[in-house]
Amino acid sequence: MIGQLPKELNINGTYRAIRSDYRVALLIFQACNDPELSDREKVMVIIECLYQEPERIPPDDYQAANDMAVWFLEGGSDPDENSKHQQAKKVLDWEQDERIIFSAVNKVAGFETRAVDYMHWWTFLGFFNEIGEGLFSTVINIRNRKNKGKKLEKYEQEFYRENKALIDLKVKLSAEEQAEIDYWNKILG
Repeated sequence: MIGQLPKELNINGTYRAIRSDYRVALLIFQACNDPELSDREKVMVIIECLYQEPERIPPDDYQAANDMAVWFLEGGSDPDENSKHQQAKKVLDWEQDERIIFSAVNKVAGFETRAVDYMHWWTFLGFFNEIGEGLFSTVINIRNRKNKGKKLEKYEQEFYRENKALIDLKVKLSAEEQAEIDYWNKILG
């Protein structure tokens, strides 16, 4: 129905209640960005976090539950749009960019979004999608240009030099990957 904010998802004909607060979505994104978790573990985190009674979902429905969760987290976009987003190079890290995301979202919302007890994920996403000019959009624009191999304008080059730690996305390595790097660094001196 038009204008409705879903609080349950249809999983193979059974409606399952979800935790629709934006904080749950951000927690899921944080977990899915964890290099220590396998793809299967990430699916289980999504199901455990998003659905109110995950233990009632039969294992045969896990794929459908995950697909509907992705649909929900993408704001109800169609699956073809999701595949386009997944192929694009990463320009946003919800965890790393938390400070600049919330200041931009709060500016759009006109209030401190973290102070409300509940806000539906799609409401938060609506505020997020309306972010205009500011620090957040500057950071994202520079990341986009760099990802596409485009030359930065003079003012962007200066901003990048002064804010490199804010703009460069940190690579998250698993403990195993970090141990291998440490091993080779020790050997190579």
